Amino acid sequence: MASHEHRSLRYAYGFDDVAIAPGDVTLNPDQTDLSLKFGEITFNIPILAAAMDGVVDPGFAILFSKFGGLAVLNLEGVHSRYENPDEVLARIAAAPDQEVTPLLQKIYSAPLKEELVAKCIRRIKAAGATCAVSVTPASTKKLAPVIVEAGADILVVQSTVTTARHLSKSYRGLIFSELCSSVPIPVVVGNCVSYEAAYELMETGIAGLLVGVGPGAACTTREVLGVGVPQVTATMDVAAARDDYFRASGRYVSVITDGGMTHSGDICKAIAAGADGVMLGSIMAQAKEAPGHGYHWGMATPHPGLPRGTRVKVGISGSLEQILFGPSSVTGGTHNLVGAIRTGMGMCGAPTIRDMQKANLLIAPAIKTEGKVFQMRQQSGKS
Repeated sequence: MASHEHRSLRYAYGFDDVAIAPGDVTLNPDQTDLSLKFGEITFNIPILAAAMDGVVDPGFAILFSKFGGLAVLNLEGVHSRYENPDEVLARIAAAPDQEVTPLLQKIYSAPLKEELVAKCIRRIKAAGATCAVSVTPASTKKLAPVIVEAGADILVVQSTVTTARHLSKSYRGLIFSELCSSVPIPVVVGNCVSYEAAYELMETGIAGLLVGVGPGAACTTREVLGVGVPQVTATMDVAAARDDYFRASGRYVSVITDGGMTHSGDICKAIAAGADGVMLGSIMAQAKEAPGHGYHWGMATPHPGLPRGTRVKVGISGSLEQILFGPSSVTGGTHNLVGAIRTGMGMCGAPTIRDMQKANLLIAPAIKTEGKVFQMRQQSGKS
């Protein structure tokens, strides 16, 4: 009789599947340290604003830096293609839903202009802000010299799925070890969701790694391709690689959970799962200073052949300062993110992010619904 090998499936967990158990010791929230490092650059808060045109423009990056975080500018977006990006962004926001994807495809088909790339970076640096910029692997070799010359502080190389070994018969792909040795600034790469790929990427010399394939509010990769891993499991796997790599090499690579967080509780869970920080898109797009006019769309949305994103209306909920530090005028956990992180760490007795990574996570799918009958009725519109 022929033998058959049977594959088994393991369960993977997202934010709604888990809860953080409080610690046996508690701590005043104001005694917590939220600092995040890439290489020798330190940030006061562990929050990055996503490299999406509806979230970050040079002005937003400058303001975000003043608040102690890091906003990443998409260097393959409208600011590096058009002299008048504000007008282009307004057109995207005003377009009817049924017309927005072909409009985005047309807008993003305009060529990149190296002089605009340098102009954006110099504007951010002239304001005294830390400048982080994002490019795709295909554009990295061409734009890296321009980015360094213009004075950027951090280079983010980002695609839907990133590995250290990309196979192609037609061209020699980007080699991250060569990139890290050739540029004098920290390199952050993404995105990744597995232990093995994360470990190999860390061996190339990168300073940070973004975790997440398809969880973003404006991303449809999971629907279009069926590819992705829920964020809690993905973060835990990549964090395990980080810890093993640190023990083997003595070099620490910061892990950033990118996408899928809709409120501050998710941020706390991401850190408890092992993240050193988080990258936020839709929450940041709700700031009145964000360039998207209350709309948000992903980097893959304007793909000419296979769009893997959509424009979503997130609205404007308040100022960036309110979103980060309060005071909160909403109850859903989208304002005063920093205060929520500090309070969550205090409840777990965690003075640092590294301590919070040791918090006790539970499988708890009822965490959002247990005892919330009246809230659920309000949300569903029932009396």
